[in-house]
Amino acid sequence: MFRKLRQQSTYHLMLLPSIILVFIFSYIPFYGLIIAFQKYNPGLGFNSPWVGWDNFAHVFSQPNFVRTIWNTLYMSAFKIIGGIVVPVIFALLLNEVAHNAIKRTFQTLVYIPNFLSWVIMAGIMLDILSSDGIVNTFLGVLGMEPISFLGKPSLFPWTMILSDIWKGFGFGTVVYLAALTSIDPGIYEAAVIDGAKRWKQTIYITLPLLMPTIVLMTVLSLGNVLNAGFDQIYNLYSPVVYQTGDIIDTYVYRLGIQQAQYSIGTAIGLFKSVISSVLVALSYFLAYKVAGYRIF
Repeated sequence: MFRKLRQQSTYHLMLLPSIILVFIFSYIPFYGLIIAFQKYNPGLGFNSPWVGWDNFAHVFSQPNFVRTIWNTLYMSAFKIIGGIVVPVIFALLLNEVAHNAIKRTFQTLVYIPNFLSWVIMAGIMLDILSSDGIVNTFLGVLGMEPISFLGKPSLFPWTMILSDIWKGFGFGTVVYLAALTSIDPGIYEAAVIDGAKRWKQTIYITLPLLMPTIVLMTVLSLGNVLNAGFDQIYNLYSPVVYQTGDIIDTYVYRLGIQQAQYSIGTAIGLFKSVISSVLVALSYFLAYKVAGYRIF
């Protein structure tokens, strides 16, 4: 064990600054979780009356909280699925482009949105999807009625799902393109000699050899099941779409910050953190068992 630690000492030293920051900003504030078990009064601070599990009982009895859990799981699931399927398909198509300059151009174009914050992306989406935006202007030219993508409850979740996939699939594409370059070209040459066309090569060679990377990316995504994208939804939703667009994080923000229900907000946040920790641990366990992935 100590020999292994010595061999990996460089990696641990590289992690040390991040560990210190996480300890200061994530672990020290753990003491504040006591608020979830109190009827918190800012004037009394942590000496507020102790109520035990009453805040959790109150939260779980609220229909709005159950709805936010469903919204979170619903949007997260489709974001994860789309975040796997779309990059794989695009990487396979881009891999077929013979001209390197064209391939690099498309790869750069789809990767750019990944570097933009949701504050910037929200402004872009408002310009594109508003009633007088590009999309509705085009629909008007076709004689169709304008569609309220951000104001119609039934459309809002799918707008969030598709826009999240659009923003993030460039990163996944780069990962899968890197995995594709590791496939031995000799396998394809042997398949050509046997008479296999490009479609057969994709089905019987490319996808099976790409599957470990796909499984790894899917398993690692499980830890984000309860993270449906606070910054995205907060910058784009409105009270009109709370019924279908409200997620756990936005619900906590409204209760804990805007409505000053600190105890309730902390209780919900603690519940989410515990479940997320279990999911993260499970995802890394599955990643090691299924794909042989480990941090060190």
